[in-house]
Amino acid sequence: MKSSKITLIFAMLIFGSIGLFVRNINLPSTQIALARGVIGSVFIFFISYVTRRKISWKSIQKNLLLLIISGAAIGFNWILLFESYKYTTIANATLSYYCAPIFVTLLSPFILKEKLTISNFLCTLAAMFGMYLLVGVGTGSTQMNHLLGIGYGLAAAGLYAGVVLINKFIKSLTGIETTLMQLSIATFILLPYILFTEPLEYVKVDTKSLLILISVGILNTGIAYLLYFSSMANLKAQTIAVYSYIDPIFAIVLSSIFLRERMTLSQIIGGVFILGSTLISEILKKSEDVLVENKDDRKLSF
Repeated sequence: MKSSKITLIFAMLIFGSIGLFVRNINLPSTQIALARGVIGSVFIFFISYVTRRKISWKSIQKNLLLLIISGAAIGFNWILLFESYKYTTIANATLSYYCAPIFVTLLSPFILKEKLTISNFLCTLAAMFGMYLLVGVGTGSTQMNHLLGIGYGLAAAGLYAGVVLINKFIKSLTGIETTLMQLSIATFILLPYILFTEPLEYVKVDTKSLLILISVGILNTGIAYLLYFSSMANLKAQTIAVYSYIDPIFAIVLSSIFLRERMTLSQIIGGVFILGSTLISEILKKSEDVLVENKDDRKLSF
């Protein structure tokens, strides 16, 4: 249990550092996303081959349509998130991206037929208030378009929420199998899109950007996902939900230290509302799931 928690913490720290890396890659967001998909999927496939993990191609075929839709969503989700990093601070981009759980909460009653409880509704309102505080600040900068950056972050959050909801319908696949297929599909979908919309600039990239790009593919994608999924087997869902908030907090700390990005009091309050409300919503949801499971167990015992 302790080693699993340490593994999860490392995964969250790696995820939280991606904004800092992306800021230092001299490539369009679309081509950073493509390279991330290629390197990440090849790395995970290599690890699966070395560790002799069997891939259930039959189960993949059954879930192929859902994997294609979610893979495409992941690819464009990356593009939007990387664009967000370029137009606003990493803190703003990260906090707006962390509205994804709120989108999931709002859409679940329509897609998953889950009830929207009063507590979840209040958490949603709190997060929306936090976003209002976040959007209303920092727009006076001449070097950045914070409103556009936050818009990209929210759009990325919307796509990520879609992936979370779609994954609820994917059956008989392990986390690594799902991730491998989604990364690979994201790559195959992004490639023709990029080829038809812009010239490839990989040959022009400098050594520094190239090394960082490889790091994003291997470290921030391949290794991070492997650590994340390996830790999930031995941890409760509620524990994973709580520890996942290391990601945005670490991202904000890194941007403050290395990029000298400062948050105003209004931004800090907005961030607390967003992260706090989504965290409480997750904890309450997991608690409700446990209660339902216990009721079912008691019914079975009779």
